[in-house]
Amino acid sequence: MNEMNKLDGIKRFAVLDTETTWTDEVMSIGIVIADVETMTEVVSKCYIISPEYESGGMFSSTLFDAPKKKTEVVSREEAIEGIEALLDEESVSTIFAYNATFDYRHLPEFDSYTWVDIMKIAAYKQYNRLITDDMECCLSGRLKKGYGVENILRMLKPRYRETHNAYFDAIDELEIVKLLELDIEVYENAILN
Repeated sequence: MNEMNKLDGIKRFAVLDTETTWTDEVMSIGIVIADVETMTEVVSKCYIISPEYESGGMFSSTLFDAPKKKTEVVSREEAIEGIEALLDEESVSTIFAYNATFDYRHLPEFDSYTWVDIMKIAAYKQYNRLITDDMECCLSGRLKKGYGVENILRMLKPRYRETHNAYFDAIDELEIVKLLELDIEVYENAILN
């Protein structure tokens, strides 16, 4: 398949986020399956990885903030199996993530999927209409600073505050894609693999 055609005709995609422990192990995974046409959630899940989460991390205090009915505490293997089943059920072959290299590196089990980095679109002046001429950008068009999820979402949705919970962060990252109002094909410019 030609790399520039990987997103042609997709009906649904996943948005995925991870939180890690102090020792850089995945302690939670949030996933949202979204409809391409409406950019809205179809189904979502939160996996808390046991026993890894017990060792703690920077965002342990928000670990159990996701809705209980959408949250499962499982082993890493069970989480991977659950996510693969969900992706298969929803016919999803594309995973979006903000700073996708981080999540991709932590989840090598999903390297056969097409990964798209939302940041490679949202942080660039040529794609984000709210990046103004007075904002400092690199020659590539990327903001020099302030291009994390929270900063970008505040541009698009004032008064936003990031929770640092993998489930809610995945939902927030989908919101960035929706609020940028770009055709899905634009994200072909942000494919990792």
